[in-house]
Amino acid sequence: MSNINLIDSFQEFKDFKNIDRPTMMSVLEDVFRSMIRKKYGTDENCDVIVNTDNGDLEIWRTRVVMEDGFSEDDDLEIELAEAKKIDEDLEVGDEYIEQITLESFGRRAILAARQTLVSKILELEKDEIFKKYKDRVGEIVTGEVYQVWKKETLVLDDEGNELLLPKTEQIPADYFKKGDSVKAIVYKVDMMNSNPKIIISRTAPEFLQRLFELEVPEIFDGLITIKKIVREPGERAKVAVESYDDRIDPVGACVGMKGSRIHGIVRELKNENIDVINYTNNTQLYIQRALSPAKITSIKLDDEKKTAAVYLKPDQVSLAIGRGGHNIKLAGKLTGYEIDVYREADEHDEDVDIEEFSDEIDSWILDEFKRIGLDTAKSVLALSVGELVKRTDLEEETVKEVLSILQAEFE
Repeated sequence: MSNINLIDSFQEFKDFKNIDRPTMMSVLEDVFRSMIRKKYGTDENCDVIVNTDNGDLEIWRTRVVMEDGFSEDDDLEIELAEAKKIDEDLEVGDEYIEQITLESFGRRAILAARQTLVSKILELEKDEIFKKYKDRVGEIVTGEVYQVWKKETLVLDDEGNELLLPKTEQIPADYFKKGDSVKAIVYKVDMMNSNPKIIISRTAPEFLQRLFELEVPEIFDGLITIKKIVREPGERAKVAVESYDDRIDPVGACVGMKGSRIHGIVRELKNENIDVINYTNNTQLYIQRALSPAKITSIKLDDEKKTAAVYLKPDQVSLAIGRGGHNIKLAGKLTGYEIDVYREADEHDEDVDIEEFSDEIDSWILDEFKRIGLDTAKSVLALSVGELVKRTDLEEETVKEVLSILQAEFE
């Protein structure tokens, strides 16, 4: 009895990733049954036995022995005279069983089977990768940079699967070169032309959430819940947390002793400034905490319009707005309120509301200054031309013209 050892015949299939041996053997059986049908017209009277342990395959074909001249289908029946040439003890009605060798199919059929097998295994492998990563969306993965392009970076996981990190999903300060280790979350998994396309991200809020889960055991164990995360990747993030145990300070637990827990996260995010805030249902207090580190004097809420007018001392306005307006923008996203900041007038400080200049300066220009919390002449004059251009959507020439008009008021 000569067995067909498929692992010897198709050596390259031993190393296919993501496919277990029984599945691979099942595919092999399907391919050989297809070969049998092509040669004999049917595989119903054939047994294909695959040994998943050592890769051996045996094909046995069964035909019924018929009286000479009475066989109507040579694929299912064999005449007595022919059967007796192989086994003299066979009689009419007996089953004639023979083993089919791989060689009997011919070289062309074997090559075609090999090609079909490669195609099926590759297709199966792609499906397995797709399923595996579809179930991992939102999870952290670590891979190695294989190639860096202008718009995306190709990362390989520990099994050699390709992951794509688009430029849009990278932190602005990220810089990668071949061989670097990259940590990100599985963001999106699609099938593109029968190929799995796995997109990973370092800018998604979920990435920051997973990093907190890794660094803070209380979050991983469910004692502390992250209520919401908002980010300006690489610049600033605000994380609202709540504790289900009164004995646990959620902010302290997330930051750690002397910042030990949050430092690792900040480093991973290229020094992104992270504010951890104690969540509360008290909207005023929540907005106050969200605008940290600025100290607020008072807040007027309009719950219907979801707006908040926040009043601060002059030295706190720039803190509330933050560099590039990130602080106030993120506070608004976190609380769900549109926040406007207003400077509280100092009794001893002679200042003029910028609305007083509406006859000299267009209202849309004044609105730009008010949008970033600058509602008096001195609050505008306190900032440089460069800072004002950066924070507003105004041209440098316009800003200089406004400053000269305001300056003239105090001369």
